[in-house]
Amino acid sequence: MNEKVLKSLKAATEVFWKNEGYMEYEAVKPGNAFTMQDIEAAEDRLLKFAPLIEKLFPETEGDAGIIESPVERPAGMQQYLDEVHGLELKGRLHIKRDDILPISGSVKARGGIYEILTFAEILAADHELIDAGEDYSQFAGGRFKEVFSRYTIVCASTGNLGLSIGIMSAKLGFKVNIHMSTDAKEWKKKMLREYGVNVIEHMDDYSHAVTVGREEAMRRDDFYFVDDEDSVTLFLGYAVSALRLKGQLVEAGIEVSAEHPLYVYLPCGVGGAPGGITFGLKEVFGGHVHPVFAEPTHSPCMMLGVMSGRHDEISVRDIGLDNVTIADGLAVGRASKFIGKTVENMIAGFYTVQDDELYRLLTKLWDEEKMKLEPSALAGMTGAYRLQEALPDFPAGTHLVWSTGGNMVPDEVWRKDYEAGQALLKDE
Repeated sequence: MNEKVLKSLKAATEVFWKNEGYMEYEAVKPGNAFTMQDIEAAEDRLLKFAPLIEKLFPETEGDAGIIESPVERPAGMQQYLDEVHGLELKGRLHIKRDDILPISGSVKARGGIYEILTFAEILAADHELIDAGEDYSQFAGGRFKEVFSRYTIVCASTGNLGLSIGIMSAKLGFKVNIHMSTDAKEWKKKMLREYGVNVIEHMDDYSHAVTVGREEAMRRDDFYFVDDEDSVTLFLGYAVSALRLKGQLVEAGIEVSAEHPLYVYLPCGVGGAPGGITFGLKEVFGGHVHPVFAEPTHSPCMMLGVMSGRHDEISVRDIGLDNVTIADGLAVGRASKFIGKTVENMIAGFYTVQDDELYRLLTKLWDEEKMKLEPSALAGMTGAYRLQEALPDFPAGTHLVWSTGGNMVPDEVWRKDYEAGQALLKDE
């Protein structure tokens, strides 16, 4: 373990760590448990369900039921960050706007919704409700809801995964139990209850909520547990985003090659979404893409797990951290073993960010670009600068910040975060 980095982690100070286990993708690929064919199969399933999505969620009509977000260029924010960091970024900054994804407004809309659709398809086949060649918009029909209502979907969440699972499941007619950890925002619990979801609150962290949810689901044959720590279905649902990103970059005229690499900055909690996206990116772009994970200074569970080689066998509490952060979606003390072991050699680096910095970035992004993000989604915003400061000789390329949530945050809640950042900027 890197003792210098560990010392910074223990002190909850910001630190960048170049992953010593990062490998050329051609060397990693033969050992992968998954392939491009798995990602393409997930994309095919989502395309089959697109008519259903369009029918259930009118906001997706413009995209024919495809749940996807644009890539945008925050030129004003890059200029601000250049000034703050006292350097000129080598390359252009872009944002993948998962904060405006339809239905649940976060990165979790892909993986979470995909897992529920996959389970619904399995049930429909088991009950001989639909043939594989039929129009999947029929899943909104009464005979499907009658079957789905016999089953309960169970999930544990700090917030955003719960929203995607809860909203999609409720729309299809499932009963839903969402176990929420102590750091989950009240507005997310309220929204779930408005959809008829049973929200079970825990005065403990995310890992505890997962354990209780898993145990609950194991006791009943009619319960289905969405395991954020260990779900291959979630993982592949997230990976689909890389296929779509390739088309977006081509359309925008953005080259990804050895001469013009792509750097992607991914906020990380338990690791499911950034892990699935990382796998997809590597399958699509190979050695020309370099994923970097961003975590709060009080919850750097994936960096700690990968750096130590212990993955889920070590918690941030073991090094004296409290796992308390404003970035509720990233407030995870123990990383996923499945994700850590699957993508540990695909992650170029890790860094940590303080809560006050998240507030400042949230405020400036609105001031400069009128983009409304939640604190967790700002974790990747300074990644390009942290990389350049730590490794000044890295090749110039395209820098893509992966936003994770924001547009569903109630205005009064978001305004408080904005004002907190405003006060911090004024003090500076």
